[in-house]
Amino acid sequence: MTRTPFRMNQLPLTCETALKEWAVAIEALGQGRMALIIRKGGIREDNNRFEVRFPEFLLFPSFEHQQSDLLRPEHATELINALNGAPDEGHLAFSYFAKVHSTFRVTELAELESLTPYHIWTQQYAETRLRWRPRVPLTAMVLRVYKLHEPQQVPVHPEYAGCKSWLPLLDTVTINALEPVMSDGDFEAEAAAIDKAMATSKALA
Repeated sequence: MTRTPFRMNQLPLTCETALKEWAVAIEALGQGRMALIIRKGGIREDNNRFEVRFPEFLLFPSFEHQQSDLLRPEHATELINALNGAPDEGHLAFSYFAKVHSTFRVTELAELESLTPYHIWTQQYAETRLRWRPRVPLTAMVLRVYKLHEPQQVPVHPEYAGCKSWLPLLDTVTINALEPVMSDGDFEAEAAAIDKAMATSKALA
């Protein structure tokens, strides 16, 4: 199927905000293998919890803390490819841009289990994230992901280090053209399936 890149009258010319996520998860998003990420937040988050602060952002690949045993077996081998894609020291390449389609608060194990088919993590690891600081819910985000026509390389600054989710970029990233990684139909079907799974689990709770 041929996909037509989105042009600037539909999406922004530049971006100055990024969300830090495991590189292996970003590759799964960028290859159209999933559209869902689940967050609780790092130790340096504002208000000590993850908040959806921006409706659109670049995806900043993090190469820390990734372990194959935290990924479902069918995704564990993808970690090698993600690590091989690490940029040269001192530089970072942005390849993907995302828009938030929908968000869900996840507080119950049944809700989390309903999302298992739609992300790359093991159920055990996902449960560990749910139980860490149990009064703070997980946030599930369905993302419409776009691939930049050409990766945009920027310097890595010391301010980007640490366990935090949102990064105000010190260099403006230019976006020339964006191509959705899923067709409209595939994305709508994936988003609808996630919505149905969450609605069903909440109804049974």
